Amino acid sequence: MKRSMYAGRVRKENIGEKVTLKGWVDRRRNLGNLIFIDLRDREGIVQLVINPNHVAEAVMATAESLRSEFVIEVTGLVAEREQANEKIATGSVEILVEQVRVLNTAKTTPFEIKDGIEASDDTRLRYRYLDLRRPEMLNNLKLRAKVTQSIRNYLDGLDFIDIETPILTKSTPEGARDYLVPSRVNKGNFYALPQSPQITKQLLMNAAFDRYYQIVKCFRDEDLRGDRQPEFTQVDLETSFLSDGEIQDITEGLIARVMKDTKGIDVKLPFPRMSYEEAMNTYGSDKPDTRFEMLLQDLTSLVKQTDFKVFSEAPAVKAIVVKGAAEHYSRKDIDKLTEVAKQYGAKGLAWIKVANGELTGPIAKFLTDLTEDLTECLQLEEKDLVLFVADTLEIANVTLGALRVRLAKELKLIDASAFHFLWVVDWPMFEWSEDEGRYTAAHHPFTLPQEETVQELSGDLSKVRAVAYDIVLNGYELGGGSLRINHKPLQEQMLTALGFTKEEAYDQFGFLLEAMEYGFPPHGGLALGLDRFVMLLAGEENIREVIAFPKNNRAIDPMTQAPSSVNQKQLEELSLQIERHE
Repeated sequence: MKRSMYAGRVRKENIGEKVTLKGWVDRRRNLGNLIFIDLRDREGIVQLVINPNHVAEAVMATAESLRSEFVIEVTGLVAEREQANEKIATGSVEILVEQVRVLNTAKTTPFEIKDGIEASDDTRLRYRYLDLRRPEMLNNLKLRAKVTQSIRNYLDGLDFIDIETPILTKSTPEGARDYLVPSRVNKGNFYALPQSPQITKQLLMNAAFDRYYQIVKCFRDEDLRGDRQPEFTQVDLETSFLSDGEIQDITEGLIARVMKDTKGIDVKLPFPRMSYEEAMNTYGSDKPDTRFEMLLQDLTSLVKQTDFKVFSEAPAVKAIVVKGAAEHYSRKDIDKLTEVAKQYGAKGLAWIKVANGELTGPIAKFLTDLTEDLTECLQLEEKDLVLFVADTLEIANVTLGALRVRLAKELKLIDASAFHFLWVVDWPMFEWSEDEGRYTAAHHPFTLPQEETVQELSGDLSKVRAVAYDIVLNGYELGGGSLRINHKPLQEQMLTALGFTKEEAYDQFGFLLEAMEYGFPPHGGLALGLDRFVMLLAGEENIREVIAFPKNNRAIDPMTQAPSSVNQKQLEELSLQIERHE
């Protein structure tokens, strides 16, 4: 029989209609004279009623045989439900079953198909096809589809052209590690899976496409965390002849459209702008969460004259005030925070509390002469807790920035329903890599430097600033972009600054440098992390919850057991030999 509608879409206006529904048995209740079944499909649940007085014995026998997750087809009459269930959308109706047919049986599932299960992550991923039946997972994937539809509608309306770029591409040395794919035809050579379509989308601008977009898979072989997967999806944009401000305006419009279409929220435009330097000095993060205060405060000058050498001799002394938290954190609790601080490079964590109008704690005696100044500078009140880090400015900022977020979560200071967007601008062009002992590109080697700092490409690289911009949502980097270099001499100078010899530069990027000799237009763009955006819209804390078939935190798919070994013949075709290490 042809399905009339989704089970979860039957409503009061359908009363009196005969319908055919198909789906899974969510629950079965045998009350002796009646059998009740909750039929579930992707749109929800509807109650079925099988009455032995109204159906044939064979239908009743089939109904009695049903178990959870059996796939069934039923035909019956939509009737008003005597006792309405306001908790579900179909709660005012039920189906008086006339026919029922089993389309497939099911074993007992390893976990219940319901929200809020306590199964381990690996168990859920091992049986992902079952996990995805759960309403919250269905809703997350439906939200994702709605987000992508909204994005496409918006960009299509602005004359962006959707263009696919290669998945098998060339390995480049900047950024995260590449996933490599050996070539059978060109033995000994490898493709790389793209970390992003960065260079190809720039070349599309040189091809005069003017406005490009793509919702595209990207691949990075890096350590995993809650907002990171080895393969992820980004919304990729590139434009010609637009300023950084115009690109940001387009992006804000896109986000506003998505927020309205999917959450019914009107976001305020334009989004706030904050310099990279302000973000680091005030929030201790280049992706600041502005939903709560607890800002970093610089006390370096104030404590310079104190006898407490830990403070007076430190390059920087910074603090955060945790309002009213003195009684929430014991010495043992603060010792745990100290261990967290050490993970970020701090040598320790100093602290004081305000009790009965006085400063107390291990270092209070060293700050007696500064009590009035500290009280005024930090706006201290009774029961406040103050945490200090004395170290380099970078370590002090990063450490207190991490503690700030941790404390806000522990003290429930964050409004989970709020969406705070902002732009972080005026980025450094380079960042120092301790591992490599050199400067690396903070974004990528094709970012346009700010005109007033270009001369430092052959001088102090720490002073070069980029025409780059990151968009931040609730403490997460939602996306980032920049204007790009479109002149060959400047691109060559940039690669030289990054340590490339001329031969290395042309070996890696010769096709791009050659393209710059053929009228390359001014251009720029941006990429938004789709998985991360949907995760935040769904109120989840891990992007696995909005990806259909993700990997676990060891980059393994427990369902398919990928990555897996391959047979010897496949290796021989690729001229590869596996070296085993015990």
